Amino acid sequence: MPVNNNMNDEVITRKHVRKIIYPIIIGLAVVVYLLQREVDVDLFAIITFTWYSVFWLAIAFLMMVIRDVGYIVRLKILSEGDFTLRQCFNIIMLWEFSSAITPSAIGGTGVAIFFVNREGLSIGRSTAIVMATSFLDELYFILMFPVLFFIVTGSRLFAIGVEQGEEIISFTNEFFYFAIIGYLVKFFFVLLVAYGLFINPRGLKWLLLWIFRLPFIRKWRYKMNETGTDLINTSRVFRTKSAGFWLKAFTATFFSWTARYWVVNFLLLAFFVVDEHILIFARQLVMWIMMLVSPTPGGSGFAEFVFSRYLGDFIPVGFAVVMALIWRLVSYYPYLFIGAIMLPRWLSGKFSRKRPAKIN
Repeated sequence: MPVNNNMNDEVITRKHVRKIIYPIIIGLAVVVYLLQREVDVDLFAIITFTWYSVFWLAIAFLMMVIRDVGYIVRLKILSEGDFTLRQCFNIIMLWEFSSAITPSAIGGTGVAIFFVNREGLSIGRSTAIVMATSFLDELYFILMFPVLFFIVTGSRLFAIGVEQGEEIISFTNEFFYFAIIGYLVKFFFVLLVAYGLFINPRGLKWLLLWIFRLPFIRKWRYKMNETGTDLINTSRVFRTKSAGFWLKAFTATFFSWTARYWVVNFLLLAFFVVDEHILIFARQLVMWIMMLVSPTPGGSGFAEFVFSRYLGDFIPVGFAVVMALIWRLVSYYPYLFIGAIMLPRWLSGKFSRKRPAKIN
């Protein structure tokens, strides 16, 4: 989403904090519906909560901390040290909050430019950094999906059918199509951004303007012109960076997303015996690809549903929905509450005093 120098300071206001209620209601509504349909309360008698459980739950939370540390380190690298660790922490927490209250297909990228800009960087550089983070995130998915697909095999990643004694991918399973659509969207996004960032930004701007001449999307052509200009400025910032610079940024990205995917493994270990760790990890990656098509804020409802269905093979019958709720309590809801607490104070600090000079 383009941001220009005429950005209205009211883009984010205190009323946005109220939006945390929508994803919470959606997510909990789906959980309650699934609970009353699928959960046998008597089954909970076989679960024992021990210090062993506490240990693995703590490790699951630690994975989320590592995930955020990876994001903070990456932002520090991409800003070339112009941000302090505290500024990086503020931006990441607010960015996660904005992602949590917007549909997964949209994310918090546009608002993230605002956060970065308000912390002291110019609009052009803010756009460059946010675009680079999006590129690195999607690159992780693009590279890891085929690797895990061949390690785990496609028949185990998706709904398994049996034909003449052999496991096959079931093409009647909607999860397969969700994953393929999500992956193709990410794949073409990475190709376009890579082409625009490193090869021909002006050519990509021309292509965007040509596409947005179509009658039904012409009204957004001006926005695409701004996006193309931002892309050219972004390219100037990052085209000359060394391979070492990008390797460090991608390494931080790798650790961040990998830690996030291990969360479910450790949550399951807290209550059950788990053997298929790599398969569970792979299915989580596919889950996040599927969530790209979710229209709800932060994937609320859709995420809980997919979790209970797609990872239900590793959880005793009747517990999948409960584990989906615990997973979201660890990996999603904390950002809603952290952001709700931070945002008013951050806004007050940024709008009540003179803005710092922009770093080009």
